[in-house]
Amino acid sequence: MGGADVVLDVKDLTTQFRTQDGVVHAVNGVGFELGQGEFLGVVGESGSGKSVSMMSLLKLIPMPPGEVVAGEVIFGDRDLLQIDLEELREVRGGQIGFIFQDPMTSLNPVIRIGKQLTESLHLHTDMSKKEAENRALELLNLVGIPDASQRLKAYPHELSGGMRQRVMIAMALACSPKVIIADEPTTALDVTIQAQIIEIVRDLREKLGTALIWITHDLGVVAGLADRVLVMYGGQIVEEAPVRELYKTPRHPYTEGLLESVPRLDQKGHDLYSIEGQPPSMYQKPSSCSFAPRCRYAFDRCSAELPKLRIVSPGHKTACFYNMEAGEPFND
Repeated sequence: MGGADVVLDVKDLTTQFRTQDGVVHAVNGVGFELGQGEFLGVVGESGSGKSVSMMSLLKLIPMPPGEVVAGEVIFGDRDLLQIDLEELREVRGGQIGFIFQDPMTSLNPVIRIGKQLTESLHLHTDMSKKEAENRALELLNLVGIPDASQRLKAYPHELSGGMRQRVMIAMALACSPKVIIADEPTTALDVTIQAQIIEIVRDLREKLGTALIWITHDLGVVAGLADRVLVMYGGQIVEEAPVRELYKTPRHPYTEGLLESVPRLDQKGHDLYSIEGQPPSMYQKPSSCSFAPRCRYAFDRCSAELPKLRIVSPGHKTACFYNMEAGEPFND
């Protein structure tokens, strides 16, 4: 990618947390581009740094103990890590929307849904009170909430989990942002509601053309949604590829392990694969491959050197010293 189509360009993003036990190296040099209208999946197990990376883009991590210590986040002609908090607040919610994992902690329990939706519109646009109320109604209809005019008068606790998550999507869409970041937005919901939310997001993206970053530990979710996928492990991107190619020919052993551990309808009776060993301690800054202790292909170089992302085919990169396609180490 590159040029005018890029809405977000992230370079060398590094985030740390200072704790009583030492410094946690949560994000270590993450870089990627997001294209206009693109759906980017970010996958990895808990603690891989995916949520912290994406929250760091808008400085949404608690500071202190967290700190974005390096990197650039170019959005338009500005570096979001360098602008002041006032400017950043205008970007948050206005130009970049965020859908959090748990709507109950993001919605104010004592304020009616309608007021919470119109608040964002008053903050980021110059709509009149009536225009904002009409827009709030339109948004609830857009995300498939029945009896929308009645729901505007409801408090969050009066709605089901799925309805609250739809309200969160409506709030993220309120100001027609260029980018929406969704942090595991279906994790707390049951499977049928998850499917409905995913369907809504897919439809909205086609209608509105908003670029979307979807953070998840579930590879099954991004399979039918994403254009491209970033796989994270140990605070780093270990593989990046167009979605079909990633599923067909994973080029990093961790991705291969993740895919093998996804239940499949065409393989009944098979035991599910699980990746042996433990995720890395984040108290040490990685100086070699973080996945090497758990990797079936690891050899000497893996524990002596830090692999950087290399291009293995157009749009496909892997941070690995082992060429999985050739069945031997890369000769560089």
